[in-house]
Amino acid sequence: MNTLLLGGALILLDLALWQCLGPQKRTLRTVSRVWVFTLFCWVMVAAGISPLQAPPWPDDAVLNLMATVLGIGWWLFAARTVTVILGHGLTARVGQSARLLHDVLGAVIFLLAIVGAAAYVLQLPVKGLLATSGAMAIIIGLAVQSTLSDVFSGIVINTTKPYQLNDWVSIEGVEGKVLEIDWRSTHLQTETGSVAVVPNALAAKAKILNHSRSGAMHGVAVTLAVPSSVAPRRVLEALEKALQGTQALLPTPASKVWIKSSQLEFNEYELRGFVASRSARNSVRNLMFDLAHRHLEAAGVTWGTSVPAWSRQRQLLEEARVMRALSVEERDRLAEAMTAVDFQANQVLLAFDEIADGLLIIATGVVSVAIHDGERVVEAGRMGPGEVMGEEGILADGRSRGQFRSLTSGRLYRIEKALLGAQLQHSSDLLMALDKLQHQRESIREAVVLKKPQAIKKTGFLRWLQNK
Repeated sequence: MNTLLLGGALILLDLALWQCLGPQKRTLRTVSRVWVFTLFCWVMVAAGISPLQAPPWPDDAVLNLMATVLGIGWWLFAARTVTVILGHGLTARVGQSARLLHDVLGAVIFLLAIVGAAAYVLQLPVKGLLATSGAMAIIIGLAVQSTLSDVFSGIVINTTKPYQLNDWVSIEGVEGKVLEIDWRSTHLQTETGSVAVVPNALAAKAKILNHSRSGAMHGVAVTLAVPSSVAPRRVLEALEKALQGTQALLPTPASKVWIKSSQLEFNEYELRGFVASRSARNSVRNLMFDLAHRHLEAAGVTWGTSVPAWSRQRQLLEEARVMRALSVEERDRLAEAMTAVDFQANQVLLAFDEIADGLLIIATGVVSVAIHDGERVVEAGRMGPGEVMGEEGILADGRSRGQFRSLTSGRLYRIEKALLGAQLQHSSDLLMALDKLQHQRESIREAVVLKKPQAIKKTGFLRWLQNK
């Protein structure tokens, strides 16, 4: 009797240890369960009870009942111990994604334990029971066919691993981050914050795009509609410059632009490139739109008829935010005095430590800006139409802290220092705007030197090189 009571106490001890240790101490929980199960087996042997035979005390109702309970408990205890060991091994090997497979195997093991207890401890006719349960299983299987399909599809997904937890995937057009893979379905958190539930059976048959396994690059695409009256060659040249001006795009694979479709009123052009981080896709995409618009505008492409009939010089002064401190009449006078300077690719427009003798505004083309980081020269950004340089020399004869080199051919307009100086004498707003621009550039330069990541804004490097 005492031995039988000790067996029951061991089962209670196992439950207590399992709750006290907690899921974080997985290895310790497994070891404690194996240790308690070993003691339980010893108690069973000491009491003369075998889980493969009926209780040896048919005349003593109390002992017979306790022995029967312990015999059934041994089968369930053994099933639970095997399940825990199996789960520990699967988790250590393939991580939390094996939870569904572990649950299914655990259910099978417990089913076998129940059949074993019924056959050996309770001495029930298992063959008839299995035949009856098999017929019932067929009926139930037909009734829950779709659910079983989801379950087994979930096992296939966990085994083949087309995606795992925290992967960003697209399943039959539903795109999102994998939150959970349970018995029936896969839960995706979409970009809008909602949760999409995709049945595992559908996911197993569907075309799956796993964006988290694309390596260190993620695609970015932009589509633009340009009036068909504009020559495609002119549009393609402008959009190629927009791609070159997007520093965040990876050099390989090379970015491309092509005509996507042609309509009677407009042609569709697509710009496509790759970035290193998925989180940067939207920011880079916005930057590509902005640069494409500016380069197309610089090439003379317009979408409306209400634009004032300004010269290119006057348009640049309107676009440059630092020049908006001047009145309309002052901008008109400056536009008439601006001189055009054409440049070729790979030409230094403003060198390190050079004192600019005028303010330069880029009309067309792409300019790369390099700075010293203490040991070497690194590219800090790229400039495009409407961006200015040379403000250090205008403010206080300061020397340029960066080197401005053209990546493509293009044109810039110069405002002579003497002419702009006269405007600074009676326009404190213009002086403040140029001073603010200089401080912004200095902050970015220090951030690049210190290798601090900079968020990509809507206008990209425009925030540094031009506070329009």
